[in-house]
Amino acid sequence: MTDARTAIQADERRSWLEKAHTLSEAMPYIYEHRGETFVIKYGGHAMGDASLGMQFARDVVLLQQMGVNVVVVHGGGPQIGAMLERLKIKSEFIDGLRVTDQATVEIVEMVLAGSINKQIVTAINQSGGLAVGLSGKDGHLIRARKLRRTVKDTDSNIEKVLDLGFVGEPSEVNPHLLRHFQESDIIPVVAPTGVGPNGETYNINADTAAGAIAGALEAQRVLFLTDVPGVLDKQGNLIPDMTESQARALIADGTITGGMIPKVETCLDAVRRGVKAAVILDGRVAHTMLLELFTPHGAGTLIRCDAE
Repeated sequence: MTDARTAIQADERRSWLEKAHTLSEAMPYIYEHRGETFVIKYGGHAMGDASLGMQFARDVVLLQQMGVNVVVVHGGGPQIGAMLERLKIKSEFIDGLRVTDQATVEIVEMVLAGSINKQIVTAINQSGGLAVGLSGKDGHLIRARKLRRTVKDTDSNIEKVLDLGFVGEPSEVNPHLLRHFQESDIIPVVAPTGVGPNGETYNINADTAAGAIAGALEAQRVLFLTDVPGVLDKQGNLIPDMTESQARALIADGTITGGMIPKVETCLDAVRRGVKAAVILDGRVAHTMLLELFTPHGAGTLIRCDAE
C-alpha cells in the first residue's frame, strides 16, 4: 500500500511540475499580449460541439483575465441552413455566399442575432466573464452596402452582375462602441449583420465582418477559428507562418487551393486593414487559442504583412 501511495504521489508531483513548467513558458507571452486587442471569429462549424463551446468560453474569459481585450464575432451558416430547411425555405449559394431574399434575411437575423448570439453570451457569462451580445445593427456598429459580384458567361464572355439579395459588406465600422465595452471589462459578442443606408438588414460573411472589425480596432490579432488546422504545404504539413507575398506565391503555385483560398484572402484583407497578424486555427482542437498565443510553436498558420 505504501509503495502504491508513493507512486501516486510521484505521478501527481510530475503532473504539477509539468503544469508549472508550462506556466513558466507562457509568462513572457502573457506579458507580451497584455493590453492588446484580439478579435476572434468563432466559426459555425467550430461551434458544433457543446463541450468545445464551453471550453471556448472559458478560454475567452481566461484571455480577458490575462489583460487581453477580446471581441468575439461569430458565424452560424450550418445553424441558419438547418432553420431554413426546418421552415421549408429554399436557399442557394453562389461563390460560397448565401443568396438572401427578404424571407431568408429575417431567418438569418433571427438565428445569428438571436439564438446563436445568446448561447455564446450565456456560455461566457457562465464561465465567469461578462459578455454582451450585439449585432452589427446595434449602435450602427457595422454600416453595410449591398455586395455585388460579377461573373463572366463562358459562352458569350460577357460579364453580368449577380444579385445576391440582402448580402452585404462592411462600408464602415464604429470602433468607439466596442472600446466603451472594453473599458468596462465587458466582452462584446457580435453577430455579423449590418445596417444599410435605409435601415435594411444585410447578411455579412462572418470572416469579412471579423476582419473589418479588427481593422477598425487596429487589433494585434484576428483569429479565425474554423474546421481546418491551417495552411498546409504540398506534403500536408502545417505552415506555421507566412508573409503576404509568400501567401500570394503559394496561391499562384497551387499549394493553396479550393476553400483555403478565400480563408487566406480574408486574412490578407485584415492585414491590409492594419491588423498586425491574422491566424487560421482549428476550432475543433481543445484550447487552440491558448496554444497559438502562449506557446513558442503556436497552433495554426499566422499571416502577416511583408514589412514585418
